[in-house]
This record gives sequence, C-alpha cells and structure tokens, in this order.
Amino acid sequence: MDTVALTFDDGPYPATTPALLAALGGVRATFFLWGEHAAAHPDLVRAIAAAGHTIGNHTWTHPHLTGLAAEARDQEIRRTQDLLVTLTGLRPALFRPPYGDTDDAVRTTAAEHELTEVLWTVDTRDWAGAPADEVEAAASRAEPGGVVLMHEGRPATVEAVPRILAALAARGLRPVPIRG
Repeated sequence: MDTVALTFDDGPYPATTPALLAALGGVRATFFLWGEHAAAHPDLVRAIAAAGHTIGNHTWTHPHLTGLAAEARDQEIRRTQDLLVTLTGLRPALFRPPYGDTDDAVRTTAAEHELTEVLWTVDTRDWAGAPADEVEAAASRAEPGGVVLMHEGRPATVEAVPRILAALAARGLRPVPIRG
C-alpha cells in the first residue's frame, strides 16, 4: 500500500492537541514541536511520544531562520533538541524550519545537530484559517509518498482529520510518520 506522511506543526496546544491525538486514534503522524510550547506543556509532549508519534524539532521561538546569525540559529535548534530529549528520552532526527524558510546555512545548522530537514508537498493552508472542508480537500489530494503540512493548534484541522483519514484510505493510501 502506498503511504502519505501527515505532519503537524507548532504544538503542543492544550486546547487542541488532546483532541487531535484522539482523532488520529491508532494512526501515527509526525509532530514538529515549537520549543516554547513544548516547555509550557511537557505533559502534552510526553502524550504525543507515548502515542507512538514521531517528534521533530521546529525551533524554540519559531523565527525566520534565514535572517538569524549562525549562533542564534544554532541556539534555536539546540535548545529545542535538549528539551525534547529531556522530555521524551529520544533525540529528534527530523527538523522543519518555520515557514519553510531555509537555505544552505539553515540546512548546515540542522545537519550539525544530526537533523534531517523535512518540508512538505501539500500545504493545507490551515495556518491561514482554512475551514475544515478546505483542509480536508487539500490533504486528500496528497500523492503517494507525499508530506502533508497541517498545524495542531487549529480546530478546523482537528475537525478535518477523521475525514482526511477516510479519504486517504478510500484512495488506498496509508498515513505514516516520517522516520529520521
């Protein structure tokens, strides 16, 4: 069966993460966690890990990395790595730059932390306020091997997830986490 990676950025969020985990059920996804949010909600980070999802690094403050000096860029990634290791006992192997803002310097910094950069092939535009029907429609267009960008802090995304899972299954596509 062909696969599609479902990814969720910017969490965790107390208002939506538990509902998102419930909506996913036994389906595993990849969560790119924002360091400040992870520090504020360590139990949610542990819940994501305990549910078997892959956790990736999404920086500490969610900046545009290409505009930062090398030392600041390194701190954004290092601080988040250190926290996620402390909270889960696992060192993330995946990294998603906020806004997809990347260049050779960003990729080099990520590689120095033994992180593989992950972007996406489908942007659901949930970050722009797309309603659940639009999030579902966008995600449902993912091709085999694709990576779907969603955000866990969006209620419309949480609402769309069960329908996304059904639409992918109807096309013979199996959602999987990204493995580093």
